[in-house]
Amino acid sequence: MNIDQIKQIKLQDFLAAMGCKPVKQYGVNLMYLSPLRTEKHASFKVNTEINQWYDFGIGRGGNIIDLAELLYNSSDVSYLIHQIACDAPNCTPIFSTSFADIKTRQRGNSFENLQVLSLSHLSLIRYLNDRCIDIEVATSVCKELHFDTRGKHYFGIGFPNIAGGYEIRNLFFKGCIAPKDISHFYAEEPKNVCFVFEGFMDLLSFMTLRRKENDGLKRQDYLVLNSVSNIQKALERLSQYDSVRCFLDNDEAGRNAYLQLSKELGKPVTDASTLYNGFKDLNEYLCAESKHSEKAEIKKTKGIKL
Repeated sequence: MNIDQIKQIKLQDFLAAMGCKPVKQYGVNLMYLSPLRTEKHASFKVNTEINQWYDFGIGRGGNIIDLAELLYNSSDVSYLIHQIACDAPNCTPIFSTSFADIKTRQRGNSFENLQVLSLSHLSLIRYLNDRCIDIEVATSVCKELHFDTRGKHYFGIGFPNIAGGYEIRNLFFKGCIAPKDISHFYAEEPKNVCFVFEGFMDLLSFMTLRRKENDGLKRQDYLVLNSVSNIQKALERLSQYDSVRCFLDNDEAGRNAYLQLSKELGKPVTDASTLYNGFKDLNEYLCAESKHSEKAEIKKTKGIKL
């Protein structure tokens, strides 16, 4: 999609794909709990008539591109267009588009010369260190991807999904190589419970926290949604288990995803986000725990009583 087409996507459809649902409606205005921060009272407004948003909590608003800048922490319009299309693939512009136009855009946005390597690039290792991820854990799950798009070369951490696509991360980029899908890992022996995560950084954080007692992916079944919009794709696989344990984000999208899984699976679904209550997600909790451990170790080496 180009920028004009992206701006025609209904904001309420985009937010729904991100797992955000309106709390109230006043005529043409929909009120949401802000997707940009944690709040208890809805102060994020979408005017469906003019397709604009406004967040009263931060005093900012605009169109879908303005929202994406804050959601994805980037001002690169090309990246924002790609990310919106990737995270909300079922959202279509308000006006109709021909099949030929869609195929033309897909060819223009394709990733070329893809190389899948062992994870070793120093800048990617540094990025993982900054997020307190154990490198041995990361290399057991992730790959290093190199690819060309729009005439430029890029590289990043690649996390595979069941359809042959990859989630991609580096310090400046968050996206995916299609097809976008869930990721599912099976233990060596059949399990009755599956642990569910929103994104792969959450899975890596969990494995880092348990690295002393867990043997990589061998002792537990894991499913990573790679987006809360992928819940429908996960239901069939999760229905194979007696119970499901959710390690989703402590925000509105995470809570809605948990409630949807609980309702549609019709079996015990545990909300494990209470284990890191007060933190947005597992990675934020991991980083806080790591800093606490570092301070404790420094005090210990200096002979300071804790």
